[in-house]
Amino acid sequence: MTGVPASAAGGSSSARRTGPRGTSGPAQEPAGRTNPGRAVERGASERGATDRGTPDRGTTDRGTTDRGTTDRGTTDRGSAERGSAEGGAAGRGGKIAAAAVNQASVWNVANLLTMLRLLLVPAFVALMLGNGGYDPAWRSFAWAAFAIAMITDLFDGHLARTYNLVTDFGKIADPIADKAIMGAALICLSALGDLPWWVTAVILGRELGITVLRFVVIRYGVIPASRGGKLKTLTQGIAVGMYVLALTGPLATLRFWVMAAAVVLTVATGLDYVKQAIALRRRGIAERRAALEGTEA
Repeated sequence: MTGVPASAAGGSSSARRTGPRGTSGPAQEPAGRTNPGRAVERGASERGATDRGTPDRGTTDRGTTDRGTTDRGTTDRGSAERGSAEGGAAGRGGKIAAAAVNQASVWNVANLLTMLRLLLVPAFVALMLGNGGYDPAWRSFAWAAFAIAMITDLFDGHLARTYNLVTDFGKIADPIADKAIMGAALICLSALGDLPWWVTAVILGRELGITVLRFVVIRYGVIPASRGGKLKTLTQGIAVGMYVLALTGPLATLRFWVMAAAVVLTVATGLDYVKQAIALRRRGIAERRAALEGTEA
């Protein structure tokens, strides 16, 4: 019986079992014979995937970027606004606090002692001249007031420097209080005939002259207090205090020599301060000239 050719029967069995890569399955369709329906399905599915993926990714990216930018911008602006507000509040609060500290610092212990010394001046004069000015009891009370004033003079400056209580009021009031109590005592003693007027003139002239000199040369610098000046102040206080008391006998003789030492120290330290002031002024003028020459060069 004559057999039907394999080509007529639709191809060999091996061709039907072998796929594109040699695996079993339907044979690869030749080019040009692609099934139109299947191609349409694949195209539609690919376009669908592309359409779905691209808008989704774009929308997600844009949404994330927009939201991130908006959130970051809002956060940055909020932080900046909060920082400005906090900085302004802190600045205002710092100024208010500083003002409060400056106002409260006037009423510190050192300044209170200085004000007490100022109040003791009229009290001392009243006690010194009480009952004619020669009553030993009244002179003793006057000595007590003078001693308290001298002690507060020693402590207020120490407290101000140690505990940082230096104020503009203290800088002005402290030397005024010192000169006031010392001047009142010297004038009262000379008025009562216990102390020669020339001694009063020398001491007060030196004190007032050095004070004025300090203000004149303050543009060039500050003349520091020397050990001689401190010793002068201590010697003056002891001498004046001994003259305030109604002393007789050897103690009266001793007070004369203590006052003589106070006068010598007063003159010597005064001349030393004048020397320092002249040197300070010359140095300040030379520094200014050097600065001007450097600026012009």
